[in-house]
Amino acid sequence: MKVWPFIAAMVAGASLAACASDRPATEALACAAGQEPLRTAQLFFGRSVDGKPDVTDAQFREFMDNELTPRFPDGLTVLDGGGQWRGAENRLIREAAKVVMIVLPNRPDGQRRIDAARAAYKQRFAQDSVLLVTQPACVSF
Repeated sequence: MKVWPFIAAMVAGASLAACASDRPATEALACAAGQEPLRTAQLFFGRSVDGKPDVTDAQFREFMDNELTPRFPDGLTVLDGGGQWRGAENRLIREAAKVVMIVLPNRPDGQRRIDAARAAYKQRFAQDSVLLVTQPACVSF
């Protein structure tokens, strides 16, 4: 899966604002009563290689069971998605994807767990990248 330019541009502004300080982005949030400042992560897992369907629903469920669930046992949300980009020879490529949304607990190893899951998917399914979007959020459970 390639990094989708339209998503990357949208995220760039939010990322710059969050990086403008040495403080964690969640410190700047003023959450309503009953909510706490946390971070969310959205991971975009492509499901094809060279434009051909490659990762089946069963394979993705197995990946979730073996890689995502052990790293994020408190839960996650999976959505079907898709994207497109200009590939080699200026050819439009469209791809199905799974979008995984995670509310990250206040633990110091969150980024390491995300990076490990992304690396496992890229290796297992021969993907160029797994797009990651993180942002501060006010969360109520």
